[in-house]
Amino acid sequence: MAVTNSPMRKVSLRNLAAHKVRLVLTVLSVVLGTAFVAGSFVFTDTLQKTFDSIMDGGAKGVDVRVSPVEQGSSGVPIADVDTLRAVDGVRAVAPSVGGQIVVLNSAGKPLQNGGAPSIGTSYLPPDQQLGEPDKFVGGTPPQQAGQIALNESAAKRAGLAVGDHTRVLTMSGWNDVTLSGVYAPETDTGGYVGALFTDTQARELFTDGSHVGYIDVAGTGVSQDQLRDRIAAAVPDTKVQTADEVREETKDEVGKALSFVNYFLLAFGAIALLVGTFIIYNTFSMIVAQRLRELALLRAIGASRKQVGRSVVFEAIVVGVIGSALGIAGGVGLAYGLRGLLNAFDLGLPQGPLQIEPRTIIVALVLGLIVTVVSAYAPARRASKVPPVAAMREEFASTGDTLKVRTLIGAISAVLGVLALVVGAQSTGGGAAALVGLGALALVLAVLLAAPALSRPVVGALGAVFAKPFGPVGRLARTNAVRNPKRTAATAFALTLGLMLVSVIGVFGASAKSSVNALVDKGVEADFVLTGPQGIGVPAGAAAAAAKVTGVEEAVSLHGVAVKIDDKDVFGTALSGSPDGVLDYTMKEGTTSITGTDMLVSESEATDHGWKLGTPVTLTDRDGEQVTTTVTGVYADNQLLGPWVVSDQVYQQVTPLNMRTEWAVLVKAAAGSNMTMMASDLATATDPFVVVQVQDREQFKGTQGQQIDTLLAVLYGLLALAVVIAILGIVNTLALSVVERRREIGMLRAVGMQRAQVRRTIYLESVLIAVFGALVGVVLGVVFGWGFVRTLADQGLDQVSVPWGQVLGMLIGSAVVGVLAALWPASRAARTKPLEAIADM
Repeated sequence: MAVTNSPMRKVSLRNLAAHKVRLVLTVLSVVLGTAFVAGSFVFTDTLQKTFDSIMDGGAKGVDVRVSPVEQGSSGVPIADVDTLRAVDGVRAVAPSVGGQIVVLNSAGKPLQNGGAPSIGTSYLPPDQQLGEPDKFVGGTPPQQAGQIALNESAAKRAGLAVGDHTRVLTMSGWNDVTLSGVYAPETDTGGYVGALFTDTQARELFTDGSHVGYIDVAGTGVSQDQLRDRIAAAVPDTKVQTADEVREETKDEVGKALSFVNYFLLAFGAIALLVGTFIIYNTFSMIVAQRLRELALLRAIGASRKQVGRSVVFEAIVVGVIGSALGIAGGVGLAYGLRGLLNAFDLGLPQGPLQIEPRTIIVALVLGLIVTVVSAYAPARRASKVPPVAAMREEFASTGDTLKVRTLIGAISAVLGVLALVVGAQSTGGGAAALVGLGALALVLAVLLAAPALSRPVVGALGAVFAKPFGPVGRLARTNAVRNPKRTAATAFALTLGLMLVSVIGVFGASAKSSVNALVDKGVEADFVLTGPQGIGVPAGAAAAAAKVTGVEEAVSLHGVAVKIDDKDVFGTALSGSPDGVLDYTMKEGTTSITGTDMLVSESEATDHGWKLGTPVTLTDRDGEQVTTTVTGVYADNQLLGPWVVSDQVYQQVTPLNMRTEWAVLVKAAAGSNMTMMASDLATATDPFVVVQVQDREQFKGTQGQQIDTLLAVLYGLLALAVVIAILGIVNTLALSVVERRREIGMLRAVGMQRAQVRRTIYLESVLIAVFGALVGVVLGVVFGWGFVRTLADQGLDQVSVPWGQVLGMLIGSAVVGVLAALWPASRAARTKPLEAIADM
């Protein structure tokens, strides 16, 4: 007789209906896990669809695009415009000019773009544009130098209206402008800032005078492919693509970027499901234990083992279907809320309707159903094997299986895990990280298997601390916590997993901040650091203004240099002066002078390339032009200086005008200077540049630490879901435990235990379980964090730091969580009526 046959189906459905609270708690664990997975898909599908729409709408009217072969080069020669106009089949040619900008709002403060593009481009009259011109909702397009037009959302956020004056920062400096008009682009991405300049001024601001970013071409009487081939023959040293190829390439790039986000979110969804799995498994184990006599009675009246097992699995299927369906709805809400939250932080995400693909529904349903059924299979199989007479003879039958085998396997796994983790932590790179990961996996498996045996001594020791002050009530709580070690371990493991991941991230964050602090403390001798917006850096002229401040001994600008050496893309550093006095470094041989074509190289770089003093090194820029430098000094490896250093002169030779930026300016004060007064003077001197931040070393370290904390906050927010599920697991387990011990609680009430004492017993039991899980999780997290950080030493993460305050906070928090999780189960236990409980069953 199949489970779907009427008698057994009715038994299963009536059992679910009879235990509504248990059903809700079990369903909720499935809902949270599947909601996160579904929400991840919906969120990224929405972004992908919106970006696709933007790409499909882009390059309208364009048939072919001509762009430079090398990204980061000067661009396409302007002379190619005339060449392209002469190609047979070309109707119109539109060169594109643009670059990064910062626009000041009506209050004179930088307009925040939240990570969205903030760019200035050239405006072409409608008769020169290839696609539909942007619609102006106010004013007119820029008609002369000093005028700009802004997109509608940017103008609104900036508080600027037609005729208002403001300033715009480009890589070449500040420009006073007047807002001539406001336009409405087809897609106005949140946070996006798009300023239109006259074509003449845009070329002055964003090009070297002889190149443009790319050139769009519209054809007539020929296909895109034919036109592409003709243009490729006319300008062979460029990258020529049809508009469709450009859109597909851009879509692929966006898709790859979003796939990372998707994997990232799905990883946390998997964590949530994994935690939920243990809760569901624990729940069904307890359900089967409580229903053992009921199931035995079914066996006694003729139900087969398969029918009993299938009835439990059928209940799991019902729970899985309901939970997964609700999870999908929750996932849509989660995606909507996540998008709203990110938009509230003005992160520049495009707007568009939520996308719910069939794949999302299928994956969430199947995943939630599989997790639930797999979780229920083991207790169902166990229930079907219990002999009917034996089950009816005992009130609560135990499986009786020993912990010795699983503990032994767990111990072996722990030894192997520790060995792999220690060996992996001794080196760096992907292989070392993989070995540490395998060790971590083995240790997690070890804890999963050995946790029941481990729970008895650990919970017993914790009970001596937490429960002893409460006398007999405390002893009873301690006994209850260790009486069923499997249940205790399974309940605690959910919290273990969540806090383990929180601890790993905490160690990463603390180590990253410690590494940055150590790098600044050991590597920076400058008294002040000047920084600017990402992508633009310190505006031109700010370093010169800082150098004129009274008491400033030296102001050295740092630049990033991207070139080719031996046909390989490499990155180095350029300084506008000597590193002496602003950076702490050790010369091994040669001179510290960096002028002309001098080049300083790190010890490891010199060894790898076989460079010595006097060795000529040819640097090839992205345009193919070459500059030959000479090795004049070798320094000990230094993270701040990088693999090699060249002069400001070489930097300008190999870096296109529109790509030149100053990462930072290092300011050294003369001996005896008043630092407080100098900080004020530097702020005053750089105030006209608006976006420049003047910080001493401690402030600079604090800024870097805040950026790390912001990133960690996102990770902690995502991990909070796993912790919430773990807390619900404790609530669930305690609630079911109260049901299981109903007669026992009734007996205690009958012999004089007061309701407050019953509640206190449940509170203490919950605290012991929660603290046990947290303690194991924190220890694992700290160890795993240490191992992974050690493998990243070559990436600059060379300091291992443990956030002890956070660790202590998590342990105290877990005790609070234990009390909160026990509120409802304890209240329910306290309401148990003694006589009814004793007479039950």
